[in-house]
Amino acid sequence: MSVGSDGSGDVGVPAEVVFAYLDEPPFCWPGADGRPHGCDVEVAEAVLKAIGVERISTRLVTFAELMPGVAEGAWTINTPLFVTPERALQVAFSRPVWSLADGFMMRADNSRQLDSYRAIAANEMAVIGVVAGQVQHQSALAAGVPTARTRLFATQKAAVEAVLSGVVDAYASVAMAHRGYLREHVDIRLEVIDLGVEGKAKPAVGAFSFALSDVGLREAFDRQLAAYLGSPEHVAIMERHGFSHAEIVGA
Repeated sequence: MSVGSDGSGDVGVPAEVVFAYLDEPPFCWPGADGRPHGCDVEVAEAVLKAIGVERISTRLVTFAELMPGVAEGAWTINTPLFVTPERALQVAFSRPVWSLADGFMMRADNSRQLDSYRAIAANEMAVIGVVAGQVQHQSALAAGVPTARTRLFATQKAAVEAVLSGVVDAYASVAMAHRGYLREHVDIRLEVIDLGVEGKAKPAVGAFSFALSDVGLREAFDRQLAAYLGSPEHVAIMERHGFSHAEIVGA
């Protein structure tokens, strides 16, 4: 048992946790020093240390590995991902930490004027790329994009390379992830198209996730996270990585 920042005991908090993350700036990415960088890992470290976790190990994984890995106990906590009812059957989510809209990564000419999932569905020549397992795949299908014009990739890097090579016309993900990529990999051949909510009442929210059985750690983490969200330290971290107040939960 560890002691929380308010002096209360938190049952189920281990001395060491393993944090799984993606190569997806500005959320997380592996630095030249071999350590993960990004807003989500900084928030996770602050909260985990506050609840008494002594050692935080990290593991770089693909998106498709995130949920099965934490569910099976291969690691302890996942970097935030979008919360959906289907995912909540597999993992236990923390409270939300950000609220973000989708975007397309495209070649800068955008000669086909593709500015929405529906526009891609309507253009029989347009091909969309998504990272396997991400919610943008379902968004594309729901808008009418056929599977024959959808390409799945394991990583952000592979999807961007497909845009540059012309394999796909647009790579759909979170607009923030696209902007983060271009900050780290400046390329005038690429541009980001913001999609807004496109048929949704508001942008989707993302949260950390744990194994369904890891109740003690998730509850302790969530209590401390509630106190941390919106704090000057938290807002400063998120703003430094390009988030607006509207995109930061608690700001």
